[in-house]
Amino acid sequence: MTMHDVLAALVPVFLIIVVGWGTKARGIITPAQWDGFEKVTYFILFPAVIIETLVRSDLHSVPFAAMGASLIGAILIMSALLIVFRQPVQRWLAMSGPSFTSLFQGATRWNTFVALSMTASLFGKAGTTLCAVAIAAMIPLLNVLALLVLSRYAAPAKLSPRAFVITLVKNPFIWSCAIGITINLSGWKPTGPLMTTAEMIGRASLAGGLLCVGAGLEIGKIAKPHISVYVSAMLKLALMPLMAVSLGYLFGLNTTAIAVVAICASVPTASGGYVLARQMGGDAPLMAEMITVQTLIAMATMPLVLALAI
Repeated sequence: MTMHDVLAALVPVFLIIVVGWGTKARGIITPAQWDGFEKVTYFILFPAVIIETLVRSDLHSVPFAAMGASLIGAILIMSALLIVFRQPVQRWLAMSGPSFTSLFQGATRWNTFVALSMTASLFGKAGTTLCAVAIAAMIPLLNVLALLVLSRYAAPAKLSPRAFVITLVKNPFIWSCAIGITINLSGWKPTGPLMTTAEMIGRASLAGGLLCVGAGLEIGKIAKPHISVYVSAMLKLALMPLMAVSLGYLFGLNTTAIAVVAICASVPTASGGYVLARQMGGDAPLMAEMITVQTLIAMATMPLVLALAI
């Protein structure tokens, strides 16, 4: 795989993001309409592609344990570093508790839409299957960690165990992973109308998700980003892929799996982090800045990460 191949796969991804941003910036689609489209993508389109991908995947033919361990290990190391050094980091960056939760989300979460688009474009069905492994490994863990940190350092009141579980269960990324893996491991292979329906819905998910990423960018609010925005970008776009790829080599992953690990670890933070910050008392404006700046910087850093990784 050459740098030309990487750029050829990356450029269309970011062009779709630009289309989403331009459409919203020009007022062609109103914010209320974008909100509705985002919910359709979040609750219908993306769960369909996750379920369909996991059901069709031959999970026994991919390095499920080694790949999952590489990504989970990197997430846990990053999370531990941030929690252990929380107080000095907050003093250094002059951050409040809610602002720290945005730094935590910005440094650990990933934009699944960008990762799935990139892996599918570069490696076809094999890339999609490997990315499905990453989805199953990372999404439940990241959602649990984000909720715990926001509940501890931002929310006015801690979530009760019951509310915590309900919030997790209602997350479409989690229940779609659970459904897909359960069907896959059961040995039942749905055919006919069911899989055709899921496939048709899923085809719209990648473009729809990238358009939503673009519509969520707040270019006008990043004239003078807080220093923590750049710290989050360094942690997420440089340190996270370095740790994940290093663990991948340690666990003996092949070149394709290493490339997918590098992609999944080096994508910008999740746009859903803004919604969660707004719902749970985090610093939502700071989260929006981090999402925007990381998305812009990732256009340059992702090709470098891939080139160095493989």
